[in-house]
Amino acid sequence: MEKNGPTGVSRNSSPLQSNVDSAGLGFRLLRHIIEETSKGRVAIIDPMKKRTAKSGQGVPLGGIGGTNISGIGSWDWNLSGQKSTYHALYPRAWTVYDGEPDPDLKIVCRQISPIIPHNYQESSYPAAVFTFTVTNSGNTAADNSVGGKSELTGYHSNSSMIEKDGVHGILLHHRTADGQPPVTFAIVAQEKEDVHISECPYFVMSGSSDEFTAKDMWTSVKEHGSFDHLDPVKTSASSRPGTSIGAAIAASVKLAPQATRNVSFSLAWASPEVKFCSGKTYHRRYTKFYGTDVDAAASLAHDAILEHGTWEMKIEEWQNPILQDKRFPAWYPVTLFNELYYLNAGGTIWTDGLPPIQSLTAIGGKKFSLDMSNGETDDDNEMISRNNTATDILHQMASVLERMHASLASNSAIGITLLQGEENIGQFIYLEGIEYYMWNTYDVHFYASFSLIMLFPKLQLSIQRDFAAAVMMHDPEKLKLLHDGKFAARKVLGAVPHDLGLYDPWFKVNAYTLHNTDRWKDLNPKFVLQVYRDVVATGDKSFARAVWPSVYMAMAYMEQFDKDKDGMIENEDFPDQTYDVWSMAGVSAYCGGLWVAALQAASALAHEVGDKASEELFWNKYEKAKSVYDKLWNGSYFNYDDAGTKVSTSIHADQLAGQWYAKACGLSPIVDKDKSQSALEKIYSFNVMKFKDGKRGAMNGMWPDGTLDMTSMQSREIWPGVTYALAATMIQEGLVEEGFKTAEGVYHAAWSPEGLGYAFQTPESWNNDDGYRSLCYMRPLAIWSIQWALSTPKLHKEPQTDVTQDSFPKNQFSYARVAKLLQLPEDESSKSYLRVLYEIVRNRFSP
Repeated sequence: MEKNGPTGVSRNSSPLQSNVDSAGLGFRLLRHIIEETSKGRVAIIDPMKKRTAKSGQGVPLGGIGGTNISGIGSWDWNLSGQKSTYHALYPRAWTVYDGEPDPDLKIVCRQISPIIPHNYQESSYPAAVFTFTVTNSGNTAADNSVGGKSELTGYHSNSSMIEKDGVHGILLHHRTADGQPPVTFAIVAQEKEDVHISECPYFVMSGSSDEFTAKDMWTSVKEHGSFDHLDPVKTSASSRPGTSIGAAIAASVKLAPQATRNVSFSLAWASPEVKFCSGKTYHRRYTKFYGTDVDAAASLAHDAILEHGTWEMKIEEWQNPILQDKRFPAWYPVTLFNELYYLNAGGTIWTDGLPPIQSLTAIGGKKFSLDMSNGETDDDNEMISRNNTATDILHQMASVLERMHASLASNSAIGITLLQGEENIGQFIYLEGIEYYMWNTYDVHFYASFSLIMLFPKLQLSIQRDFAAAVMMHDPEKLKLLHDGKFAARKVLGAVPHDLGLYDPWFKVNAYTLHNTDRWKDLNPKFVLQVYRDVVATGDKSFARAVWPSVYMAMAYMEQFDKDKDGMIENEDFPDQTYDVWSMAGVSAYCGGLWVAALQAASALAHEVGDKASEELFWNKYEKAKSVYDKLWNGSYFNYDDAGTKVSTSIHADQLAGQWYAKACGLSPIVDKDKSQSALEKIYSFNVMKFKDGKRGAMNGMWPDGTLDMTSMQSREIWPGVTYALAATMIQEGLVEEGFKTAEGVYHAAWSPEGLGYAFQTPESWNNDDGYRSLCYMRPLAIWSIQWALSTPKLHKEPQTDVTQDSFPKNQFSYARVAKLLQLPEDESSKSYLRVLYEIVRNRFSP
């Protein structure tokens, strides 16, 4: 299944290349790329730079947020691959060498990383274990050596580990470039009966050298079966300028005829610090358990060898019920587990939850002074008697920086302050994709979040607290928009940010500058829906109470987009939602449905936290908006929008996103069952089956005559994540066979041997020409919403009695005042002529 890149397909253009007025947009984008490059940074989107995923992503290497490393290099085994197969159920995999390289030997390499649901310790470990099971099927004894090596570049040194519990290994101390934090690797193996461990702590991999080389190393182990004969004097332990070095460890096994032996190696790496361009440095989650010393790699690797059996058992206990469920087609569990690769490969960072460490450069123009007086004690000699002036100075500097951080944190998206006695599980961020550099892109995480709420709910709540804090942020810094060159505030009060930033996450949110996302119509409803789902999934009332003010604020903020005061928000005829080059105008099936569902969720959440007045307020608004939304129904599906143009008739695969989330949360459906089933059957017949017989997934847009909607780049794309969400919606509505068939199209395109070659790099999309866009993308984690629909967890809901149908709830005035204070200034110049004309006609003739 491992491939170096997509096969037989072309790379599709980015949204920026296909947009209207592309000349001006292209110029602004080019200038943005040049400006970022001059600062030594990468642009959030660079359509001119092709990024490819590495096949090593199919090898489970490390837990969550401990940083991702490349795969192990190949050995000189003369393997043809004809008798070797690779199998994966992430976070474990198997490579079977059946008669290669020796026809009498069968070697199975099991690879495992400690990604264990509901485990918040081992799951953070940057470690992986490779267990070789060697079987001698011949009639003579066999000697065999297996091992691993490091392929690192740059200046570093190697050293042998102290043996403990029979575990032998080598540490590789790597100095990184550009002032980035150092990293230390450890490769170890455990000596047992009939298993002998030997080490080669040093060989030259590249560069001019007359020292012991990689070729010498390989020749040596082939001739002698171990490294015992090596002269330690000749294998020095530090590199020279201009060369790169490696190290190797070998396990020698003597096998009797028909015998089987297991040999395990572990690979671990300690990179305790995450340093951003802003100057802020954070510690990774695993440092809570192993400390911040880079030599922690030795302990990590040692413990991985001893504990990996327990890890594997826990992973099997989690995966086996799904693997053995007779309801599921064979392709489904494999794809379900393997899409989880992104929790590791998606640039994931999981911090220890403590404030960032800041250097003097990070606090720039802040005025401060160090108080070295000893006013808190009567002993004038106490400070001096410590005999550690450096410690005292560092203590005072840390104190000053901590106070400065506390001030900064009050205007940041760090949600730790919303903890109500719960464990501080740390901060969690992952990239939208390897081509779209933004942390925790929220409109996309809306789909992907089912993986976290089902497997690591505390991480999902951590993300939600961060966004709850972000709702209360206001950052007036002006950013130039790529779409039209105008300026907009980085983030306004009440708006849910598009993302948590890039170079200074949590403090400088909204790295995305294509559009002004403060005017997007899907972000706030998606926040409210996720919060409610997370509350009923976890039963965490403390979390509900902590984020409730942000939910209320997010709902009030959206009132400004209900221009005609009919209870329904309207899109503004530009791409103001996740389909960011596909415009919607007026009431839309996508955003309108999300809004209706969010109103019901807000009412239900108000009930959970005991806010009776808000429960009534949002319920009445829900009833009003629901009736407006129903006007989009055309007899067989919900129109794309109500602008009255041809685009309005497009059959949108994602038209029932609001219905999907409402039912997933245990809320009442927002549309009647006969309408939802009719719409889904229409989507299945047209968007799924009319394009390549369902072998690609659901086309985003189709015309009622059965042809592709070619009006936008995104209308003629298939988004795997949306296809998975659509399949979940079908299953929730009882269309189980259609749901599996719909999702199977993604499997055929991305994962099957006959597909497009996207295994372990599922992109954001492929189009009608099989051109892909944005490899390794967040949204396909939405496959876990299918599992949610098939095996919905117990929801912790308090019974909601009939809500009073009060035509004018008591707190209507207060809510309206909050909404008015959050209004953005009207920007008439941003409206098109057709949009202005549409509003005039709508206001003139609407009842």
